[in-house]
Amino acid sequence: MDHYKILGLTRSASKEDIKQAFRKLAMEFHPDKHAHSPQQLKENATLKFKQVSEAYETLIDDRKRVDYNIRQNSYRNSANNYYSGGNSDNYYRNSYQKSYRNNHGYGYGYSRPAEGGSASVFTKLEMVMRFMTTRAFLLNAALAGVLLGATYAVDAGGEALWKMQNSGKSFEEAMESVEKAKAFDDKR
Repeated sequence: MDHYKILGLTRSASKEDIKQAFRKLAMEFHPDKHAHSPQQLKENATLKFKQVSEAYETLIDDRKRVDYNIRQNSYRNSANNYYSGGNSDNYYRNSYQKSYRNNHGYGYGYSRPAEGGSASVFTKLEMVMRFMTTRAFLLNAALAGVLLGATYAVDAGGEALWKMQNSGKSFEEAMESVEKAKAFDDKR
């Protein structure tokens, strides 16, 4: 399902264009407008209204729109690779078929990006950046930073405490004297 085609827009459409197209189509296919229509027409209008609404919700939100565009570009590259007879084994063909189903109303998913090329590199970089800016990743990175900071603080505090209690001796010298004391006790 191509959201741009549903709304009758191009990929370069502005937010205002998206709003206008949605309002026009929503008025045309709104279920209340078809309340007294035949059942088949009512069902078709309701389905079309849901598609128009989904397209609008996706394209009006900047993050969703970028995500949708990336998925669509990845899907197109995957389809081109598949039909061009590229070096796709059965795994990638099955992946393509699942991607096709996911992008045509059976759920959402990412298809395999095309091999090589700057678009593929950009898509992969974009995916890495998206992952690195997710809330879960940032929380895990913050937790790791806190744990590393705490480890350093405990280590530095232990050294400072040792120096306060045992001025003049290093830890190694103290351990040697403990070993000597144990050896002396064992001889007795």
